[in-house]
Formats: sequence, C-alpha cells, structure tokens
Amino acid sequence: MLIKAKINGIEVQVEKGTTILEAAGTVQVKIPTLCKHPDLHASAACGICIVKVKGSARMLRACCTPLEEGMDIITHDPEIISVRRTVLELILSKHPNDCLKCGRNNDCELQKLAADFGIRQESFKNFLSPLPPDDSTGTIVLEPQKCILCGRCVDVCQNMQNVWALSFLERGFETRISPAGDIKLADSPCVRCGQCSNHCPTGAIVEKDDTNRVWTALQDPDKYCVVQIAPAVRVAIGEAFGYPVGTNLTKKLYALLRRLGFKAVFDTNFAADVTIMEEGNEFVERLTKQKGPLPLITTCCPSWVDFMEKFHSDMIEYFSSCKSPQEILGVLAKTYYAQTKGIDPAKIYVVSIMPCTSKKYEIKRCEEMFASGCQDVDVSLTTRELARMIKQAGIDFVNLPDEDPDHILGDYTGAGVIFGATGGVMEAALRTAYFVLNGKNLKKVDFEDLRGLNGVKEAEVQIDGKKIRVAIAHGLSNVEYVLNKVREAKKNNLEIPYHFIEVMACAGGCVGGGGQPYGVTDELRKKRAGGLYQDDRDCSVRFSHENPYIKKLYAEYLGKPLGEKSEHLLHTHYKARPVYVK
Repeated sequence: MLIKAKINGIEVQVEKGTTILEAAGTVQVKIPTLCKHPDLHASAACGICIVKVKGSARMLRACCTPLEEGMDIITHDPEIISVRRTVLELILSKHPNDCLKCGRNNDCELQKLAADFGIRQESFKNFLSPLPPDDSTGTIVLEPQKCILCGRCVDVCQNMQNVWALSFLERGFETRISPAGDIKLADSPCVRCGQCSNHCPTGAIVEKDDTNRVWTALQDPDKYCVVQIAPAVRVAIGEAFGYPVGTNLTKKLYALLRRLGFKAVFDTNFAADVTIMEEGNEFVERLTKQKGPLPLITTCCPSWVDFMEKFHSDMIEYFSSCKSPQEILGVLAKTYYAQTKGIDPAKIYVVSIMPCTSKKYEIKRCEEMFASGCQDVDVSLTTRELARMIKQAGIDFVNLPDEDPDHILGDYTGAGVIFGATGGVMEAALRTAYFVLNGKNLKKVDFEDLRGLNGVKEAEVQIDGKKIRVAIAHGLSNVEYVLNKVREAKKNNLEIPYHFIEVMACAGGCVGGGGQPYGVTDELRKKRAGGLYQDDRDCSVRFSHENPYIKKLYAEYLGKPLGEKSEHLLHTHYKARPVYVK
C-alpha cells in the first residue's frame, strides 16, 4: 500500500511502513544519523535524526518513525539544527579529543558530524570513562572512552552473529558496553569476527594494528619477507583510494606489494585451489567410500571454527580437516617454496593481507599452524591496515602499472577467487568433485542457486547421477537453522538433509569481513562479490584441478590429495572449547 506525504515541501510516495529517514532519501534529503546502520534495526539511541511534523510541537526520531499519510515533515530548520548540535556536544563531552591518535581518524562518523556542524569548542565539561582499553583477544581492541553508546556493536554481536559477547552494563550516566560480567573480551564468547568493529561509528572498536611489525620485518636484512593477498581484498582495497566499489585491483596490488619491499608476492587464491583439491577429494571420499560422516562442513573461516568449537562442538565430526587457504599458503611458502628456491625456511617471514580480523587469531590457533617447524604465517593484516601502509609509503597506488605474481604460489583459477563470496567455496568444491567422480569437467560451471545474500541458501545439484543436497549459511545467526536440521535427522535416523554445508561467519562472506573498509552494506557486498565473479568469468582456467601450478605442486612435492604429506602440512583438528574462559 502506497502513502503520500511531504518532506520539506516535496511530495513523496512510498510504501506504508517506510521510515521518515528512508523516505527522505528518496527525495535526496539527508538526515544525519549516528546509531542507525542499514544492516541493523533502528534503536533511536543517538537522537541526531530528529525531525518535526508541521502542526505539532513534538520532535520525532526519523530512523524509527514510519511516515504516515498526509504528514508534512520538516527535516532542517534553526531549532532542529540547534538541538542536533546540542546532542552532538553532549556526546562529545564524554568523548576524548584525541582524533589525531585514533584508528578512525578521517574515517569516523562522529568526527564527520562534528565537522559538518562546525563544532569548534567545548560547551560542556568533559567527562571520560576511567575504563582502560581491552586488547586481550589480540585481534580487536575495545576502547571504552570512545564509545558513544549507539548500540550497533551489541546489535551485531547478539542478533546478526548470535555470539552475545557484548552487552549493555549499568544504567544512566554509568551505562557502558562490555562483555557480560565485566570480563575481558578474550574470556567471553567472542569469536573475533570483527563485525563489531566494522559497524562501530567511532574508534571504540578497531582491529589490532600490526603494521609496525611488518615495517620492522621489511627493514630486517635477515628476513626474506613474502606476502599473500586474499580474494576479497582485491575488490575492496580500491575504496580507500576512490575506486568504484568492486573494482578488481589484483595486478596493481602485486606491483604495490613489491614496491613496499616484499621479495615474493603470492596469492591466497592459489592456496584456495589447493584447499579445493583437498576438500573436494575429502567430500568425494565421504560420499562414495564412507570415509567420515556426511554432511561435510567447510572450515575456511576461523570465526566459524571458533564458534563451532564453542557452541556446536557436537558437529566436530562433520568438519573438514582441511586448513584455510591462508594457512596452506603459509606452510607451502616455508616448505615447498623454500625448498624450490633454496632459501632457509627460518628466514622466510610470511605476511598475509586478509579481509578478516580473526585471521590474526587463526595463525596461532593450534599446533598444526606451525607445521613448517615454525609459525607458518607470521603476521596477518586487514585490508584497512594495508590501506594505511600504502598511504604511509607515499606510493601513487592509482597510477601503478600492473604486474604478475610470483607464479609458483601465485597463479590461480576462477574457482580460487570466488572463495571471497558466500557460496564460493561450495561452488568451487563442486566443480572439482564433479571431475573426481566423472573424470570430466562440468559444462556449466556457474551455480547461480548458490549465490546471493539470502542468509541460508539450500539447493540440489546433480553429480554423477546423484542428487547432492547442499546448504550455505553466512552470518552466524543463520547457522543454527542448518545445524539443527542435521541434528534432527541424526536423532530420528532420517535421511541426512544435506551432503555438503558451507558456513561463513560474516554476512556476504569475506567480502563483508570484519577487516574490510568501513561502511559496508548489502549493496557494497553485492558489488564486491560481483568483482570476484567477474574475475572468475575472465579466468582462462576455472577449475582448481586444472591449475598447472597445482598439478606441479602435487607432482613434485605433495604427492596426492589427502596423501601423507598433505595430511601433515594441509590438515588440522578441532576440539571443544569453553564458551567462557575462567
């Protein structure tokens, strides 16, 4: 049902239930907000978005108030601007004035609004929380003094991710955001996905900055620094330099990383192809030889692994033992590459550029992450950290020429690059599983039913005359539905609902990862994913098993998928972990 109203004298016609904020956007009127985010429910916590209705003295909060038939809305007048300014000044009275030292400097929603409203002096006495920063996870840092109590992080953690690591504590002037019980974040259910940091409007939650460690390593003559870039990084890094969202900058990144001083530039997509060789064959063995129970559940996402070990440890038997591409590239750099090039593995220093904060956790997750004899990946940086390094280095990134990777661990297929989007791991694995079962490639390689942003996607695909039932879940709140169907079938001795399940912790998959550029929305997720699917279509080879450098790797070094050397270097194990650490 459509309703008609006016906003600043302009007639609008929108669906009933549309908020005033949304309706204003349809006529190019921007109402300022701090607490509202397109991913999240409106909380009306900040009070910045107030508007008036002609004929009424009340002020309404535009983010949560539906537009009604015949309303005549005023979004800006001297009184409204004065109230908004006062609200901002009150927020700033509990906020530190250390923008120059903040991780969100020049990329902070509060800072931008303060500039827009021309706030140049303190109108209220400054009162800062005495709470210290919490960097206990080693992946994200909470800085309570910078929190404006918008509630976005709580909404994300509790409702989008179903983790419940963050809550509101106390009331009134003492209200704050913290893990329940005022414990350290590392002792809470936190899975380090970083979605809280990705949705925070200020510097109250940021990734742990490891760029100085990388700069130091690059200056050390005794270190042979190598680097890898994840699929989703290449379609997001450009946002920090004015490129349209989703622009694929793979070859420019190769050139950039060499300019930074890395002696070898690899691509995590190559390791994604290795993952498919292992995981695809693991799926076929479970399907045809009953070497392990079905469904097989993918394990490329460390936040999902952490979530499973804490909340769903009864599912461990279904988990693929294959490591993530980040870890596979790391161990191959310090074994296969080192051996091929005659380099002392102890000198090789592996840096990974990931769209993810939890990759910082994964590199030390368990003993298998040291399969090369030392830590396989030394440092993991987010896309945001790489953007800062580029700017610090003074490199004209936009005008860099294209370059190729170091081919031995750099050449990839279309199957490898789509790992960065939800459904991509499943699609890539099915392409190779079909070949393993049939001895020939699929004619139609695109699995359109596995793509898109529906929280749970279910489909049937035909492989070797068999109907393979698959499920894809992204955003951890969507996982329980899929896992409970498996549990119900097992409990009642029914046919399994799925043969293969993919899970990604972050909405949209890695393109929406917790270490990606700020301001993510579904529209941005679609464009970033679109860049990856276009790369897949442009690749001359679209099957992992046809990558010539993958064939060479197995012929010269690994032997065969799931073989003895592969099991040692490329596979891991899982164990139940406590939700709360005592």
